[in-house]
Amino acid sequence: MELLIVSLASLLAGLIDAIVGGGGLILLPALFATFPGAAPATLFGTNKSASIWGTAFATVQYSRKVVMPWRSLIPAAGAGLVGSLAGAWVVTHVDPTLFRKALPIMLTVLLVYTVAKKDLGRSHAPRFTGRQEAWMAAGIGLVIGFYDGFFGPGTGSFLVFAYVRLMGYDFLNASASAKLINVATNFSALVLFAVQGHVWWHLALAMAVSNIVGSLIGTRLALKHGSGFVRHVFIVVVLALICKTAYDTWLR
Repeated sequence: MELLIVSLASLLAGLIDAIVGGGGLILLPALFATFPGAAPATLFGTNKSASIWGTAFATVQYSRKVVMPWRSLIPAAGAGLVGSLAGAWVVTHVDPTLFRKALPIMLTVLLVYTVAKKDLGRSHAPRFTGRQEAWMAAGIGLVIGFYDGFFGPGTGSFLVFAYVRLMGYDFLNASASAKLINVATNFSALVLFAVQGHVWWHLALAMAVSNIVGSLIGTRLALKHGSGFVRHVFIVVVLALICKTAYDTWLR
């Protein structure tokens, strides 16, 4: 029964993640509810072992339909991997409690800005080309990769917003580009968890398959309905993140 529950949660998480990120909102609570006595690090590691596969398959699916800026994405992914490792190292020396309290406020500002700017992310008009684009993308990868390693919630949403606001992408292309960077940051985190023995491999395979199925469905929906659809899902996911992080920080 536990395997069925977490596999279904993984499928739904893969679907949401493929569209705009935020699948952890679904899968992590499902893991914590199903295995209340497990060590948190083990559940985080098991979550990564599933979500990385869905994100990787989403990247492949998007690359077949959307023009991927590989010359800037590869440096961004590399920087994201380095940033994630650095963030994971820093969190072992610094208490992220203050950052946790600020996160709901940061997400609220992001949501209000997105809703107020009704044309934000509706048209694809990249602001940079060549080396400029590569450096800007690498900067985004490094900063948000560090955040992912240091804290984590909402990484996919922050990546999408950064590509829309800073790079001039529409929501569909931003989501597609964010996937490769997210694979890199997830990979570094997964390696750390695996080395420390914090992955339940007996659950990982079934959850990974479910996550891939959900990812394929989510990618098809995003490609079929376009940037407007991705924008709406983005707003819903960020709103859910605000509620979840505010509850965890101030009410629990």
